[in-house]
Amino acid sequence: MKQPPPSSTPPLWSRPPGVAPGTWQYVHQRSIADHYDAFVEDAAVCQVDAEILLNEFPGVEEADSRREMVLDLGCGTGRTALPLARRGYDVIGIDLSEPMLNVLVHKIAAEKYAAESSPGSVYPVKANLVDLGGIADGAADHAVCLFATMGMIQGRSNRRTFLRHIARIVRPGGKFVIHVHNRWAAMCEPGGYGSLIRSRLRSIQKKHYEFGDSTYAYRGLSGMFMHRFSRTELVRDLSSSGWSVDRCLRLSIEADRILGRGGVAGGFIVVATRS
Repeated sequence: MKQPPPSSTPPLWSRPPGVAPGTWQYVHQRSIADHYDAFVEDAAVCQVDAEILLNEFPGVEEADSRREMVLDLGCGTGRTALPLARRGYDVIGIDLSEPMLNVLVHKIAAEKYAAESSPGSVYPVKANLVDLGGIADGAADHAVCLFATMGMIQGRSNRRTFLRHIARIVRPGGKFVIHVHNRWAAMCEPGGYGSLIRSRLRSIQKKHYEFGDSTYAYRGLSGMFMHRFSRTELVRDLSSSGWSVDRCLRLSIEADRILGRGGVAGGFIVVATRS
């Protein structure tokens, strides 16, 4: 019997929990990994979250006897992990995409042979974010989950499982920085009101569909999955999973700045503390 190619999408019962068909295609697409750095270089939100991370994780003093460990969840090719390592943190970079991790491994090797290698280390791990039982309790000091990675997890129960895993792995008092898209940003998009109404109706009619779920064309994929959050949903999910929300920053629609009180937010960056 002919076997399907590795990138073909398996049925729901055999996919890892929380992995939608479009996400499965995304993590197996080598071309996405090969061009990922060029893609995120122009993403405004990456500049904003880098500034926030620099403020939250400014660096580790050389005199410290123990380097702090940071989980980078959905690490991709190391956009966040490598700068953290350069500032003295050890980083566990977790991603389900083997092509992405392969790029990261080559970057780590290149940095080791550079004139000034990073004081911290990056440890790439291939894993599904919903299934992190192999990582010990209290193994990390902090965690980050950026570029709307949690929105790629399908199913609220799966997202809460993910958040509970991170709360288990991060030591009490540790920080968690997370970015998601705002559901209500659709009001600023063409046809957005209609899409919100249809999404709400589908969430009532279909068992596995939730208000805020969407599939769309993305970098050559026709059915990329993303869940957009309301602020209330996000805060409740964090609070029920062992996190205390310290700040919920509102991003502009263009994701190029932090908003004040006015205007519709394009997304949220939350800084939370392990309860």
